Amino acid sequence: MGVGRQQHGIVDLAVIGGGINGCGIARDAVGRGASVVLFEQSDLASGTSSTSTKLIHGGLRYLEHYEFRLVREALMEREVLWAMAPHIVWPLRFVLPHQEGLRPGWLLRLGLLLYDNLGGRKRLPGTRTLDLARDPAGAPLKAGFRRAFEYSDCWVEDSRLVVLNARDAAERGAVIRPRTRVLAAARAGDHWDVTVEDRASGRRETVQARTLVNAAGPWVADVLTGVVRANAAAGVRLVQGSHIVVRRLFQHDRAYIFQNADQRIIFAIPYERDFTLIGTTDRDYTGDPAAVAASEEEVAYLCAAASEYFREPVTREAVVWTYSGVRPLYDDGASKAQEATRDYVLALDAPQGQPAMLSVFGGKITTYRRLAEAALERLKDHLPAAHGASWTGSATLPGGNFPADGYGDVVAGLVRQHPGLPRALVERLVRAYGTEAREILTGARSLADLGRLFGADLTEREVVHLMRREWAAGADDVLWRRSKLGLRLDAAEAAALDEFMRRDAAASSAA
Repeated sequence: MGVGRQQHGIVDLAVIGGGINGCGIARDAVGRGASVVLFEQSDLASGTSSTSTKLIHGGLRYLEHYEFRLVREALMEREVLWAMAPHIVWPLRFVLPHQEGLRPGWLLRLGLLLYDNLGGRKRLPGTRTLDLARDPAGAPLKAGFRRAFEYSDCWVEDSRLVVLNARDAAERGAVIRPRTRVLAAARAGDHWDVTVEDRASGRRETVQARTLVNAAGPWVADVLTGVVRANAAAGVRLVQGSHIVVRRLFQHDRAYIFQNADQRIIFAIPYERDFTLIGTTDRDYTGDPAAVAASEEEVAYLCAAASEYFREPVTREAVVWTYSGVRPLYDDGASKAQEATRDYVLALDAPQGQPAMLSVFGGKITTYRRLAEAALERLKDHLPAAHGASWTGSATLPGGNFPADGYGDVVAGLVRQHPGLPRALVERLVRAYGTEAREILTGARSLADLGRLFGADLTEREVVHLMRREWAAGADDVLWRRSKLGLRLDAAEAAALDEFMRRDAAASSAA
């Protein structure tokens, strides 16, 4: 497994971009009967899809911009995605303190009433009011905050969601090709000639495809102008969002959503057991999306915004990691980056009698599956091989074949089977791989049975699994996208991991 079947002749669909939208479209299309190849210039989820706030949410603040369709669709998707991937998606309660002088309490209650009832909520608990003088959620906050509202959304391991969509697509027959740059795409009669380059070997080839999807995220305009050489203007607005990670600020397992005087909001979320994630910013971005990084101005903004609420100030010295991503939003002419629509727009370029191209603008991780369905609906006259009905909402992702509330049972079962292993390791592996953690742990009676230990609890058995099954090629792929163990390994340990992976890959190629 790992790459899917090899394509022969013309494939039905070529997808450019290995983020959540590209992988979601590839999975949906191949499951309907189309032959699919996906090209990603770097690692899967190496761009926007691994730099989100990690939330499956309706977007409470989008109600203020009257984006009711988007909010309703996103709210409906929360429980669908939770059921599809209960190992990497789980419910999270959010505490919204009432701040005098900002949005009035009645407005917050009205918004949360809509939030509770707009999206067909079935399993997630509804909103309640908290007395912060009595509730543990008030303990980390300044004394002036007396009342809060608590509501439900979900958490997601964003980059793992991408990889698992790619995994499922490959297992259904798609060809997934990370680290393959698309150099050019040109119409040639009834198909596209897509010229690609393998970035490791430098080898170039031309793949023929009946239909093309441009899901390149922040590079969507570059594909249009530089790869396809289209004349149409690309309506994309690049917006930078940055996050900071600090040592754990509170002991309970709920998250906070804080209002700011500039009308923006930030989140403070329990993260990787020992940390708190704070974000995000919103500002327009120019330049290479691959070079984006959190600025000192953004870090200071997030520290100051969080310090308005927490008793203990969040200082620059407390920040252990920052990350930043570029959101490829549809340019709707909004005056501020924070007001630009988060809804998706699908632009179809299909001149009479010529092969079609669909370009994807905007979108949210929460609505990626619905976006994929909408994309195939737009392409139905140009992609007859994808003849099946919608199916992705009821099919679990790899490792997710257990009940939505069954994480604890899977962990307990593996702990019984492997009593000599640390429980924390088993819990982490089930959170990452679900029922596929059983494969990684097969036959292990102790940590030593899992091979070399690279640092923290990352073992050789897990690394080999990621290389063979999830396209991981270097330490960054493992430490920052397939996991967040980069927070726990030092530079020397990361370098040793990288060297091991290079040698293993070379040995596998020679075999």
